[in-house]
Amino acid sequence: MNPVLLTNLSDGIYTITINRPDKLNALNQEVLRSLNQELDIIYADNNIKTVIITGSGPKAFVAGADISEFNQLDETQSRQMAKAGQDLFFRIERSPKPIVACVNGFALGGGCELAMSCHFRIASPNAQFGQPEVNLGIIPGYGGTQRLVQLIGKGRALELIMSGNLIDANTALQYGLVNHVVAPEELINKATTILQTIQAKAPIAVAHCIICANAVFDETINGYEQEVNSFGACFTTSDRVEGTQAFLEKRKPIFTGK
Repeated sequence: MNPVLLTNLSDGIYTITINRPDKLNALNQEVLRSLNQELDIIYADNNIKTVIITGSGPKAFVAGADISEFNQLDETQSRQMAKAGQDLFFRIERSPKPIVACVNGFALGGGCELAMSCHFRIASPNAQFGQPEVNLGIIPGYGGTQRLVQLIGKGRALELIMSGNLIDANTALQYGLVNHVVAPEELINKATTILQTIQAKAPIAVAHCIICANAVFDETINGYEQEVNSFGACFTTSDRVEGTQAFLEKRKPIFTGK
């Protein structure tokens, strides 16, 4: 039986490929459990510096949740499923290591929510994004109502969520949902180029950039206070000493993540 996730580590970049092409990489419970296990590895393994999440095959990143599992659920179980999905996607969003989604084909429902939980998104021209859950008589449950508003604004987000309409890659780029649109064969290369640039920076500083950006949308945290604290924390690192010294000596810094 083929694994639902394929993984590869190369030059610090850990690539996770959701591997259910016959089901358009739909998120069933096995995929979600496996992603949680991969997050354990990502958080713990110092050899992993950055991460790419993508889908196998030319048709889909992730076409949504596995609807065949829905009819088994009552209200309590559906709440538990949504909470588990949200908790997993929070782990992606809060990862101290940058995680980028490479979207080829459909990113619908849970697939769009997975992509939005990543730190940014790169798409190929055939990508399509949407939250079509209203067509099933439900709403997004893995954070889609929140992150879509954060990323593209309330008006555009509500139109998409309430209509169930899809948008293409260029519209997603115009809306700010994706950072870049590149040819399918260049998708991983584009992400790799960006992540290699990020990997050359101080890892602790990069992690604090993520913490501070996430604080913008967390009502329990004063984002400006978090920025002050993160700024101070970076000053205690060896990387800050190396970075400032390298600047003064007009050379490239060599960061160690300490």
